[in-house]
Amino acid sequence: MVARVSAACVIGVDLGGTKLLAGLLTSGLRTVDRAYRLPPPERDAEVLLDLVVAEVRALERRARDAGLGPVGGVGVGIPSLVDRARGIAVSTVHQPLDGVPVRDLLQDRLQLPVALDNDGNCAMLAEWRAGGARGSDDAVLLALGTGIASGVVTGGLLVRGATGAATELGHMVVDLDGPPCQGACTSRGCLEALASGTALGRAGARLAGQRPGSALARLAADGQVITGQHVTDAARDGDAAAREALRDTATFLGVGIANVMNIFNPDVVLIGGGASAAGELLLGPAREEARRRARPPSNAARVEVARFGADAGMVGAGVLALEELS
Repeated sequence: MVARVSAACVIGVDLGGTKLLAGLLTSGLRTVDRAYRLPPPERDAEVLLDLVVAEVRALERRARDAGLGPVGGVGVGIPSLVDRARGIAVSTVHQPLDGVPVRDLLQDRLQLPVALDNDGNCAMLAEWRAGGARGSDDAVLLALGTGIASGVVTGGLLVRGATGAATELGHMVVDLDGPPCQGACTSRGCLEALASGTALGRAGARLAGQRPGSALARLAADGQVITGQHVTDAARDGDAAAREALRDTATFLGVGIANVMNIFNPDVVLIGGGASAAGELLLGPAREEARRRARPPSNAARVEVARFGADAGMVGAGVLALEELS
């Protein structure tokens, strides 16, 4: 067991489907330093843990150099169902972590206390404590990235479920005949397969092939793999094909939001993750679709961009460390 220490700062780690974002945060949730890394394409659990250890140690050194004192602990969010009692990744769609005792392995190597949770729960913690859901007792977050991380607060409690596997909202089915889901998910037509940042990129690539004069088609002709960011940038510049891709993606997102409204009756639904950078180009039609489909009064819930955006998982992992390790 690693001894806990009181400290002025903690480290939050968001290990996503395709990137690692780590931050050095004060007790007031100010990010004073950060590290961003892309794991190698060919990776296993050991490679991922090595990456986390290297970035945490680097931030720990920089905390000492900056005179911030000792790091009090490390919060880690992973794209996995998590057995929090044992600190084990139970089932992971986007990373090779199934059955890995992530918490204890990191504690042993870092000699720092470690708190572990699902990345969506971490993102929700950030927004609930200091972001768009602050002051709310009933809120939902959908973080659109490689997949869709999600978190739910109901009755003033973060919902984790009987075994820590609750609120996997990215895997609700919104199209029975839709495309196969991503990674290790065996379903099809999931919200994640149709409304994530990855799905937005696929929608853009499809329309690039159908609209030869579009900005997306020019990117494809130059050998670019169309991403959600490409679609967002082209849509902001007025490209009709990119805007159509956003509207198509927004329709499925709106269906998912309507389901969330009907099930949880939140007062706010926050849209985060990298794809939220599209702002009202995505949220406008999604909000309209959701309000058309959801039942009143639940359809009156606010639908807004999350305050912390793509940083939510990192900040929330820091919140996790502050609340569970101090």
